[in-house]
Amino acid sequence: MAQPDGWRPPSGLPEIAFAGRSNVGKSSLLNRLVRRRGLARVSRTPGRTQEINFFRVNDAFVLVDLPGYGYARVAKERRESWRPLIEGYLSSSPALRGVVQLLDARHDPTPDDRAMLEFLATIGTPTMVVVTKIDKVAPKTQTARVEALRRDLGLDTAQVIAFSATNGAGRDELAAAVAGLVGQLPGRREAGMKNSRDEEPPG
Repeated sequence: MAQPDGWRPPSGLPEIAFAGRSNVGKSSLLNRLVRRRGLARVSRTPGRTQEINFFRVNDAFVLVDLPGYGYARVAKERRESWRPLIEGYLSSSPALRGVVQLLDARHDPTPDDRAMLEFLATIGTPTMVVVTKIDKVAPKTQTARVEALRRDLGLDTAQVIAFSATNGAGRDELAAAVAGLVGQLPGRREAGMKNSRDEEPPG
């Protein structure tokens, strides 16, 4: 799906969207989650995903890969065009059951990350936060790092999962969380986000 009013697959199955800045490891996460190496294309160049991609899983639900945001080398005009695309999908897709927001364990949340979480809270979308690349953090500090991110963003403990596409850490927990979101009834509800000021999603 390349345009806000463009073609998209029929929305008869529950959809779970995955959001995050470029180079956060979204494609690798999706591949590890469904145990298919080539499901989502992994690129060495951040910002290559410029459309919304839909992956039907077992004819039961759909994983939705949103364009990565925040990569400076992508032309500003192109980055700005993603905002209505992402916002339109998140705000108006009746099949959307929840969003998995990705954060890089090695970095503090960016303003774009915070804006996305604020936006999801504003529209009442159930949200899980996955801390990716946890294997890049020293093992003895991993728990403290995830806890620091959780506290910084004001999230509930049950909302946060530490994940590694390299060694599979957190894969089963994420699969269970996705299954829980898929099983929800349609409609929006507050997702436990503690700050719900009106914000726009990142470009």
